[in-house]
Order: sequence, then C-alpha cells, then structure tokens
Amino acid sequence: MDDLLPPESIKEFEARLLEISPDLPKRLKQCADFVAANQDRIAVSTVAEMAEGAGVQSSAFMRFCQILGFSGFSEMQRLFRNSYAGGWPDYNTRLHHLRESASGSASALLAEFAEAGRTSLESLLGTIDPLALEEVVRILSQAQMIHIVGLRRAFAVASYLTYALEKMQVPAMLHSSVGGLETPHAIREGDVLLAITFSPYSAETVELTEQISNRNIPIVAITDTIVSPLCRMAKQSLLISEVDFGAFRSLSATLCLAMTLAVAVGGNRQEEI
Repeated sequence: MDDLLPPESIKEFEARLLEISPDLPKRLKQCADFVAANQDRIAVSTVAEMAEGAGVQSSAFMRFCQILGFSGFSEMQRLFRNSYAGGWPDYNTRLHHLRESASGSASALLAEFAEAGRTSLESLLGTIDPLALEEVVRILSQAQMIHIVGLRRAFAVASYLTYALEKMQVPAMLHSSVGGLETPHAIREGDVLLAITFSPYSAETVELTEQISNRNIPIVAITDTIVSPLCRMAKQSLLISEVDFGAFRSLSATLCLAMTLAVAVGGNRQEEI
C-alpha cells in the first residue's frame, strides 16, 4: 500500500479509508476510527494532537497516513485544508469560547447545547449525500414494512421515526429489545430494516443487522462514519456528524434527518395510492 497515489479528493480519501480499515492492526485501526469520526479536526490539528486523540504514538499515526498513500501527515492535512477553502469550519472556536465563558448555570448550559445543535444542523447538508438520501427514500417507500432498530443514544431517533412514519400511515415496527425479546422473525421478504447506531456502536443493533443481512433483506443505515460496521451490510447509508459539548452529543441533526425521511417516504406513499 506504500506505493499508492494519495487521494485527490475527500470522497477518494473516504473510499480509501473504508477499503483499508477492516484489515488494519489494532493501533492503526484506532487511527482510522478516530479520523473517520473527526475529519473536521485534520485541517486544524497537529500530528501530535491527532495521535493523542486516537490514543497512539505520533509515529503510528504517521504510518497510518502513509498506508493511505500520503507521504506523511502534512500531505493529508493539505488535502483537507484545500477542501475547506472559502468555508473554514469555525464551530470548535465558538464552542471553545462558550466553554471559557460558561458559569455552570443552567442558562449557560442551554447556550452551549443550543450552539452544538445549531452547528450540527449547519453541517447537515454537507455531510448527507443528496443521491444517497434519495435512494434511501426510494428503498423505504417501496417496503411493505419498515423495521427500525436503534438502541442506547439512537433509541430516541428510532422511536420518533417509527412514530412519525405511523402518523404518515406508513407501516413501521420498532425493534427495541424490551424485556429481552428478540423479533428478527417479524422481518420478512419485501420488508426493509432501517438500522441506526453511532460510535460506540450498539452490539445488539449490529447483531440484528447481521442476521437480516444474511437473509438478503435490504438494509439502510443511519450512522456516523464510513468505518461503521453498518456500512458494509447496508444497501445505502446516510452518514451524519453531531457536534458534542463535553461528553454529550447533540441529536439535533439526526432528528432533523429522521423527520425528513418520514415526510418524504409518507409523501411518496400517498402519491402511489
């Protein structure tokens, strides 16, 4: 892989990352996972900062850059800096200032979380591929039943999406594992599974997705990075990035996407009646 030409675009970079990630040793896999989830940091961070974020030595991170086809971190960083020309992301700076000025009051926290949600929504159009979105809407619109699974942090999104689809008179079923009950047998030919999970990925969601994938039933995914385990099984994936404040990540953009899917699919189904 050392003789590979470096990626010339962000899309080529993401494709290369997805290709090499499954076979990487542990330390380099940590680099891949961190980079996939934090592409916005590459343009503004040092190699030491990226390595620290990935939990590896700088030398390991440099080796990771070389495996991707770059001569080193500087060349990889240049690709991302060029892509941001004229549209440099500044939400990290704004959140930093908010943290510095926060008094710990409820109103200060509200301002911080509102800012995180706003910047997540601002980046939504840039992270969602319009063609992928249209394809997901098409797949869901043609399903006899849409089965939805999303646990832990994704549960709020999965339950809302199920509710919204039912209100749009679209047959939908939420798989929640309540009481330890497993319901993969309810997913049949002609149905579609919509799986939602974000790092750290829900083992239960991944396991159900694998079971359904083995039955050749179409799967669509809402997840955060191209190295998510859902991406290799899904017919189409929608990748979404949420800004975090401290250890808390917003769901603002994800819920906006869920609302979009419900209304678009409901509209398509009404047209077919």
